[in-house]
Amino acid sequence: MYHLGEATPSPAGAAGASDAIRMPPAITASRTRQLLQFSQRQIEFVFRARREHGEVFTMNGVIAGEVAVTSHPDHVRSLFTADPDQAPSLTAESPLLPIVGPNSVLTANGPRHLRQRKLLLPPFHGEAIARYAQMIADATEREIGDWPLNRAMALAPRMQAITLDVILSGIFGVEGRPRRGTPEHRLRLTVASLSAASTSPLAKLGELMNVGKAEPVGLMRQAVALLDRSVYPIIHARRGVDDLGERTDIMSLLMRAQTEDGELLSDRELRDELLTLVFAGFETTANSLAWAWERLVRTPVAYDRLRDAVRSGEQAGEHVEATIVESMRSRPVIPIIGRRVRVPWRLGEYVVPAGTGIDMSVLLVHHREDIYPDPFAFRPERWLGRKPGTYEWIPFGGGTRRCLGAALAMAEQRVVLEAMARRLDLEAAEPEPEHAQHRNVTMIPAHGARVVVRGRR
Repeated sequence: MYHLGEATPSPAGAAGASDAIRMPPAITASRTRQLLQFSQRQIEFVFRARREHGEVFTMNGVIAGEVAVTSHPDHVRSLFTADPDQAPSLTAESPLLPIVGPNSVLTANGPRHLRQRKLLLPPFHGEAIARYAQMIADATEREIGDWPLNRAMALAPRMQAITLDVILSGIFGVEGRPRRGTPEHRLRLTVASLSAASTSPLAKLGELMNVGKAEPVGLMRQAVALLDRSVYPIIHARRGVDDLGERTDIMSLLMRAQTEDGELLSDRELRDELLTLVFAGFETTANSLAWAWERLVRTPVAYDRLRDAVRSGEQAGEHVEATIVESMRSRPVIPIIGRRVRVPWRLGEYVVPAGTGIDMSVLLVHHREDIYPDPFAFRPERWLGRKPGTYEWIPFGGGTRRCLGAALAMAEQRVVLEAMARRLDLEAAEPEPEHAQHRNVTMIPAHGARVVVRGRR
């Protein structure tokens, strides 16, 4: 048994000229069957593949061509630290492309990605995150104060209400809930409605129809049109205000931002970035919180330890942080991330040719026994006095593609988790753990993390 950070070394990185191509073992099921299994039951799919084929295997599914899947930290390191020209992100080919467009920091590669990332960095660091803290606390108090006692409810939509308020305030500068009839209010209703409908069979069919598409088709095209009818009026109205230079919300900052060549973002570029921030920022964080509580209410020892620490004030911050880190290890909302290598790439004993997509399974990395003893147990205490490894704990990705909103997401989770642990006594609505449901690129609690509030302080 290895200890944290001591996985058996495995050579990885750009292959030498003399290295012969040697593909990892392949899953033999048809592409259609793999696509359906991977998109519906990814946990079972990847763990079965690792049992049958080892820590590197190939599959056919959402991304075009044969894709290598790895779960070794050395392979993760090689891809996160690679020159972006050698290993660009696979998000440019992801099912998110038809929604957020080609100009998004998420779906762009090369110079455009670096340009967009540089423009977006300031609002997500330092003083900006500190400014958001009160906003998060206010949104949390507004939401949890009205929750019913002794009645089962799903936490995910409640968490989304909090994180959507935070996103609308931080991105668009809306104080509190937007006024009825405004474009911001319509956007909030549209985003919440699309999120609620996205788990339906029709929505899943719509996702599969859009695999490999650059522009949305079918139901997704209608959904994107609804979003655009709110986003573009917000952009046009903001461009006409007199105090644009004094505003500190992200949209205003992006409107003023210039590239090194003095260029401003176009309306379409702004639209793509704003929708990326909305969807990447509100639903992923909300479902991380939902997963945290789904795990806590089924792990009484961990829940009692967190609640006692928060209510007594003894090492509260450490226990809150450890709970968040363990939850994101155990149930990562983004369960897989990828690159497409432009040169032959070594993954341990295998060498894949240039042009191969390589997926890093966050689920499999996070459940390696040589790194995490008893990996399927929910044990926040494993993080007390310990920081997660850069290539062993990867819910936010890494390298030049690390999630820009990671600091904001962690700040939101700290404030919300601590407030809930201090004020509420929660129980699981049903004793059985909730299975994961896969939606687009995310992994969410199948029933929304159903709980019962038994007491309120």
